Amino acid sequence: MRHLALQRGVDLATLHGTGTGGRITRADVEQAPPRSTARVRATPYARRLAHEMGIDLADVRGTGDGAAVRAADVYQAVKVRERPPSRVRDGEQRPHAAEAVDGRSPERPDTMRRAIAELMSRSKREIPHYYLSTTIDLTTVEDWLHRVNRGRSPAERLLPAALLLKAAATAAREVPDLNGFWQHDAFVPGTEVNLGVAVSLRQGGLLAPVIHQADTLSPDAVMTRLRDLVQRARRGRLRGTETTGATLTVTNLGDQGVESVFGVIHPPQVALVGFGAIVERPWAVNGMLGVRSVVTATLAADHRATDGAVGARYLTAVDRLLRTPEEL
Repeated sequence: MRHLALQRGVDLATLHGTGTGGRITRADVEQAPPRSTARVRATPYARRLAHEMGIDLADVRGTGDGAAVRAADVYQAVKVRERPPSRVRDGEQRPHAAEAVDGRSPERPDTMRRAIAELMSRSKREIPHYYLSTTIDLTTVEDWLHRVNRGRSPAERLLPAALLLKAAATAAREVPDLNGFWQHDAFVPGTEVNLGVAVSLRQGGLLAPVIHQADTLSPDAVMTRLRDLVQRARRGRLRGTETTGATLTVTNLGDQGVESVFGVIHPPQVALVGFGAIVERPWAVNGMLGVRSVVTATLAADHRATDGAVGARYLTAVDRLLRTPEEL
């Protein structure tokens, strides 16, 4: 398929596959118009961003290895495109899209923020969102984690985030209508449960590296993958395969003290799951009032693909799974 695309001058990153799970078929490549950007060296994530932002890769100067275009170069191209025209005196040159502007680095947070805003604005315009939330008792989860982590070093300990992600992935397998893509006016189910995990970058902005087949991993494996992806995302060291293929995205703002988050769906996905901070609240169990650790789980979903009944089944599944963490 890649060889055919190269022969025809087609950029695979710009295609929406019509095959199972959004896979690109031979027919998709044959019917696509040729583009000169197919021969431009670029990371897969940069290609996807360029397509979503309407940036021609042929006009972007790459700053990566071998002059490959990186995501930061695309963000900078967006910024330069939106700058008002300025007068250029004789002998001066306008800065190239991938060069620093006003002495600022291509990784400036305002550049990434502008690109994210454009993508999310498009999502809100095109996707009819609906929102649901529920509060989940995590006392059993915390008790189980306390037992499991006893004797482990800090680097080996499981955090609640690993169980939240594992439950989100397993629930997506049980309620597959939320795991997939909206393409060509129809829902295309994902063949795997690949979780995109929203990661805030220290310089500002967000990335969503992907934990592939998250529903098949143990909580320890999810924890290992999560630590690794977060560290490398913040260093700009993610591989292309780790930024593509997400079938469902999870955002967790609990470490920021936020108790609930209602996110914006990342197209062509049809749902986004949010987890807030774990807090202590008065809670009644079997008619007895006490203080329990709870978390608010939220769901933003595409009303074209599902309705509130499906979303409610999903959040109920997440709640049920977290009541028996030893089975995750």
